[in-house]
Amino acid sequence: MTSRPFGLVWGHSALSVELAAPADGPVRLVSLTATDVSAHIATPSPGPGQPLVEVLVAGEGYRWSGPRSVDTVVGDRLRVTGHRELRQDGWSILEVDQADERSGLRARVCFRTREGMPAVQMWTHVYAAGPDPVVLHAVSSLAGTFASPAAVDGVVVHLAENDWLAENRWEGRPVRQRRLPDVDLALHDQHPRGALTVVSHGSWSSGEYLPTGVLHDTASGQAWAWQIEHNGAWRWEVGERTDGVYLTALGPNDADHQWQHPLDPGQEFVSVPVGLAVGDGFDAAVAALTGYRRAIRRAHPDRETLPVVFNDYMNTLDGDPTTERLLPLIDAAARAGAEYFCIDAGWYDEDGTWWDSVGAWTPSTTRFPGGLGEVIDHIRASGMAPGLWLEPEVVGVRSPVADILPPDAFFQRDGHRQVEHGRYHLDLTHPDARAHLDATIDRLVGEFGIRYFKLDYNINPGPGTQAKADSAGAGLLAHNRAHLRWLAGVVDRHPGLVLENCASGAMRMDYAMLSVLQLQSTSDQRNPLRYPPIAVAAPMSVLPEQSASWAYPQPEMSDEEIAFTMCTAMLGRLYLSGHLNRMSEARFALVRDGVVAHQAIRADLARAVPFWPLGLPDWDAPWLALGLRTEACTYLAVWRRPGADENVELPIPHLRGTRPRLDVVYPNSLPAWPHSWRPDTGVLDLTAPTAPSARIVRLTP
Repeated sequence: MTSRPFGLVWGHSALSVELAAPADGPVRLVSLTATDVSAHIATPSPGPGQPLVEVLVAGEGYRWSGPRSVDTVVGDRLRVTGHRELRQDGWSILEVDQADERSGLRARVCFRTREGMPAVQMWTHVYAAGPDPVVLHAVSSLAGTFASPAAVDGVVVHLAENDWLAENRWEGRPVRQRRLPDVDLALHDQHPRGALTVVSHGSWSSGEYLPTGVLHDTASGQAWAWQIEHNGAWRWEVGERTDGVYLTALGPNDADHQWQHPLDPGQEFVSVPVGLAVGDGFDAAVAALTGYRRAIRRAHPDRETLPVVFNDYMNTLDGDPTTERLLPLIDAAARAGAEYFCIDAGWYDEDGTWWDSVGAWTPSTTRFPGGLGEVIDHIRASGMAPGLWLEPEVVGVRSPVADILPPDAFFQRDGHRQVEHGRYHLDLTHPDARAHLDATIDRLVGEFGIRYFKLDYNINPGPGTQAKADSAGAGLLAHNRAHLRWLAGVVDRHPGLVLENCASGAMRMDYAMLSVLQLQSTSDQRNPLRYPPIAVAAPMSVLPEQSASWAYPQPEMSDEEIAFTMCTAMLGRLYLSGHLNRMSEARFALVRDGVVAHQAIRADLARAVPFWPLGLPDWDAPWLALGLRTEACTYLAVWRRPGADENVELPIPHLRGTRPRLDVVYPNSLPAWPHSWRPDTGVLDLTAPTAPSARIVRLTP
């Protein structure tokens, strides 16, 4: 094992990663910046800072006690043993190896990036090279110092609470107001014990908070934006040390998630991946994270076509479909320009009480006297691709499938099959559970030609399963990873099949799922006046072209109300519902115009990066605005909610000094909002005479 200092600068034209270690200490991430690596001449010097890896094991805890996930004994004992650089499928990869002689553990941190992308993906391998077993309690994927002690007072952290019907509620506050008070560390010469910790629980990866955050040093301008790419339990943490502000991110751990992972000699554990983007300022870091998300997505035809989806559920059939109700909706959706028609929940139900009987996924005969095929054929004959709602991971307690599959194909705790809200939860590490779902998908695709599945997930079974694992958390992690493999297998077998990610709206909104699946439901929110802040903030977590927000125009709505709900979905993935078949021709035309306008700009949305002229919205914000910027133009969606003043000022800094042309994208049949442009400050002044109302405009320099 080397006893010499270590220093390395790695990256490309848009990213520099500096690593260093003293002879008697672990490797540290010295800096990560959006700068050309060739500009770095000197080897970084070893110094204090957050170690690159934290590993908590049974029998060896922390060097400094507290509820934090840093200062582990093993992490401090790691010493560098080497590194190597690789190229794979267009990615540059750096592997940094360290070892702890006492425990026999080896740790390899992997960095992965692409030329021109100011972002990196990181994960950690832990290998038991010693003669004795080791039980892991936590393994970091990302750990590094963000800012120096002198900069702490100017550091702002952005995080988002997330809940059913109230998703994407972002707030940015100085870290000094977020559990990092100034306690005069220099006087005490010790790290604090506390930190800002953001933690998920159970299998809803975004059921409480989003697995995403931003740190912004307002003095230097540097910002880091990150995402934990895991479809289960995770934790990220921002804290202070005597040598600055650190960030660490990891998957499940013992303290939060009942996760323990035994390693026998020769065995390895791999942590969940984390994406980290960097930029000069908040918007630049988010733009870098946006580009990174596009880079890690699976190739799929949907990425180019972005078809409009009509779904019969929201404020329309509400899980009660029949042939009689669907046929006129199908005709209206096709006439409006929808390209996919998804039959939502209830298509398998015979008695009206389907919640706790799902699992067999066979079409109802009472709802469809001529067979489900009659309805599917009508969808196809109308020029649309057919889709179905499915909740694959659950089996109702009254379902015959609950007695067909073996007990250990389900989540279990303390010897009992888990029941949550009238459902059992499949464990996809079990081959029979996977075979059941594969047969279901293949049958529906083969028999009906289904080309779209809305995959829902409406229960959170808690810490996990002990059926085939040493701990509940380990069982959940194994299921999470098996679930991703199963999804990838579905797309492998059916390359053109479009899969929507849904979990009671957005309770599992993460890029473990979204790197495989094509679009994300952003909410189950039924109130069109409440939806805009969810849609406006969605690009912080989801690519615009994957962000499916509901537009649910109704016959009783005014023209302005129809435009309001249509605008909510048009700068993302247009996801349409509503009783279109009951509308007057004039109001139907307003819906159709919105679909056509969206289709005209959707290719631009897949290249755009987001910005927020009014900042990320408060939940009750009277005015809301979302901007999407391309190289050629800027799209702006603006909503005035009831109670708002009729005038608003929208700063658009990147257009300062220009005189852009403003074109209304939608609605063109309603009165245009008076506007003016201030080129010296880059501010757009708008007046909306009525509320609620909304407009989408394009600004072209």
